[in-house]
Amino acid sequence: MSKKTASEEKLDPRVKRTRALIEQAFMALLAEKGFSSITVQDITQRAEVNRATFYAHFADKYALLEAAIQHAFRLALEKRTLNACHFSEANLRALVVTVCEFISQSDAHCKTCDSQFETLVEKEVRRQIQELVELWLEQIGSEIDLKTAATAASWTIYGLALQWSREKGKPRPKAEQFAEQILPLVAVYFKPREVSKTAQG
Repeated sequence: MSKKTASEEKLDPRVKRTRALIEQAFMALLAEKGFSSITVQDITQRAEVNRATFYAHFADKYALLEAAIQHAFRLALEKRTLNACHFSEANLRALVVTVCEFISQSDAHCKTCDSQFETLVEKEVRRQIQELVELWLEQIGSEIDLKTAATAASWTIYGLALQWSREKGKPRPKAEQFAEQILPLVAVYFKPREVSKTAQG
């Protein structure tokens, strides 16, 4: 779906293994102490690599978090084959469920989810939602400008999923039930372009 994905696939197996070690160490630390408390030294010690190796792969911990989120959310989409399918209400519903579950799991995995962590999760997840939605809209021929509709849809899906994940005080519906409830709000962006009578004639 992105240039990064294509370049990642060409990486040397040893480079992939090192990146995976760094990401695994980072995710373990997130669960233990939260993003703001983690240092590059913490990560290199846990991954058993030196700082030069870390910086050969990532500019800083923010770049590492972005890469980790990108990889994890891409896997979540691939699990439901959403990255390789066409638009349908069923697939749109599955996308909403995927986003709900991903945000909820991200919050649960990070010991203290500060604003930096939340902002980076939002940025990367919304970017991938927008890319996928734009692809779907292109397939069906949207009556709204593609980028505008995809941007609006990505904000709506992410915002509603975030609200669902933060619901407190009462039992929240399951992600599947919530997706069904909000589907009409999201589906409004997926109106196919109507062929005019003049064009038909």
